[in-house]
Amino acid sequence: MLDAAQDVVLTCSDGVRLKGSYSPHPDNKALVIFLHGWEGSQDSTYVVSCGRYLYERGASAFRLNYRDHGDTHDLNEGLFFSTHFNEVFDAVGQAARMGDGAPVYIVGFSLGGNFALRIARSLRDLAIPKLQRIFAISPVVDPWGAAPLVDANPLYRRYFLKKWTASLRRKQELYPDIYDFSAALKHRRVLAMTDQIMPLYSDFPRMEDYFNAYRVDPDDLARIPVPVDIITARDDGMIPERDVRRLHLSPGSRMIIHDHGGHNGFFQSLHGPTWYDEHIADLLFPDG
Repeated sequence: MLDAAQDVVLTCSDGVRLKGSYSPHPDNKALVIFLHGWEGSQDSTYVVSCGRYLYERGASAFRLNYRDHGDTHDLNEGLFFSTHFNEVFDAVGQAARMGDGAPVYIVGFSLGGNFALRIARSLRDLAIPKLQRIFAISPVVDPWGAAPLVDANPLYRRYFLKKWTASLRRKQELYPDIYDFSAALKHRRVLAMTDQIMPLYSDFPRMEDYFNAYRVDPDDLARIPVPVDIITARDDGMIPERDVRRLHLSPGSRMIIHDHGGHNGFFQSLHGPTWYDEHIADLLFPDG
């Protein structure tokens, strides 16, 4: 998959440019579009490993970066926010057209799972060519409920602080006349940084308003035309099970809640595919 990868820059709504990586498979049995988590990228291990597993079975793969992810800070002057849905939807639609008529699937992880569910919600009014099914792995459903859990876990907090701090410093370095994150970067909590940045650089005066703006509400998925599989775990340290269980799903959609799996984990062994790798492959390629 990596050897076949072609860098692509998509021009999306409002002139936003998003970079992705397209790996066409000679068999082209399906096109799988991958949406990574916050501060991840097209090269995140969970994206690459799942993409490779499906590519080896005949699927083409498109791995998208959001703005300011995957070392793409120079492509857009504006800062990334999780509420920037239109550009992601537009990019996914453009990627779907690269499938040359093959059935299209979306696989989103964590924040990417949230984007995937919002894409499913939008399909009540919009369309993506040849889209057959959406998979949301450990999706963020209620950001206001999930965000404090990042700070509560020292491992998560250290990881996201390191990644987000580096991202903000890079953005400030590229656009020093626009951004000054010096005050925000003094904080050692993700929520405190968010609270500092929102009123300065977003349309949201309060952090709570921002989180609520990309929440998936209980009835959002009840009448969608394309089914979704939501895969999560009771021991996920960032996504409360109760948030997922509140969702009402359309006929044909599934809510799969494992006892164990963590966040984007679901490892079955130290080597080999994850549970969701095999689950997605079984649905895409029922004949093997």
